[in-house]
Amino acid sequence: MVQAGTEPRRERIATFLASATEIVCALGQAGRLVGVSHECDFPSSIVGLPRLTRARVSAPGSRSSRELHDEVEAMVREVVALYEVDVEALRRAAPDVLITQDLCAVCAVSLDDVRKAASAVLGKDVQIVSLAPKRLDDVWGDVVRVGEMLGLGMTAQAIANGFRGRIGATSRRAEVAAAGGRPKVLAIEWIDPVMVGGLWMPDLIQLAGGDPLVGQAGEPGVVLEEDAVVAPDVVIVKPCGFDLPTTLAELATSDIRKRWPNARWYAADGNAYFNRSGPRLVESLEILAACVHPEAFADLAELHRGHFVALV
Repeated sequence: MVQAGTEPRRERIATFLASATEIVCALGQAGRLVGVSHECDFPSSIVGLPRLTRARVSAPGSRSSRELHDEVEAMVREVVALYEVDVEALRRAAPDVLITQDLCAVCAVSLDDVRKAASAVLGKDVQIVSLAPKRLDDVWGDVVRVGEMLGLGMTAQAIANGFRGRIGATSRRAEVAAAGGRPKVLAIEWIDPVMVGGLWMPDLIQLAGGDPLVGQAGEPGVVLEEDAVVAPDVVIVKPCGFDLPTTLAELATSDIRKRWPNARWYAADGNAYFNRSGPRLVESLEILAACVHPEAFADLAELHRGHFVALV
């Protein structure tokens, strides 16, 4: 939707990370997308779009998390980029707006590589916006920033406020549930080695009525050493890039649950939720609330059935 008297300033959009694609679609601009990253898979309307990036690293699920970790570490040591821009695909797409990121080199193609590719094949009349959200509210700020760049400032503000409103509704319910105590929550974003989520994850845990362990809001995730002493009440496993079946398959051969045998364990789709800095962090909070306070959020557990499971 475009507010009265306003025309979008740019016509052709390319995105280089999945969360940016989801933001553009949430703004109602899916029809202006002319290319997306190789990881973009939501919503279904974008599946047939040209892919503008390629991965040099193995796909999640093709190898164990330890093997993938070692592969990435080796490539980083050799100063090899994990992803690359398909320059010819970018030339054919001919976008005039490029949306990328400069937060995580392991998550998507780098900002420098996007700039170099754009300079090589698109010329000067192109606009690049880079997203780097660290806290939950930064994500809604990015919705507004992208919307303003596309000439949709008022619409984007209303959409961002809608996301904030839904977050607030879940948080208020969680505050009531947490009156009886805040469970200690460990959010695992990689299985081997065990990595604990940072950035917006502690924000989500607090909003879900829990007490986040290890990870710091606004800071990257950290490796949890074998001798680290933590005692979670709830553990949620949602590895970056892993869907739910891939996560369950790896957990079936892992002994990680022996570290905290008294906790309540959950596995979730970390590829679609939690690790993408886009609109579906709203659903991520709802899933998390159903894990932290299951007695208070049976409705949300049913709503998101199939995207997370309790481990027994």
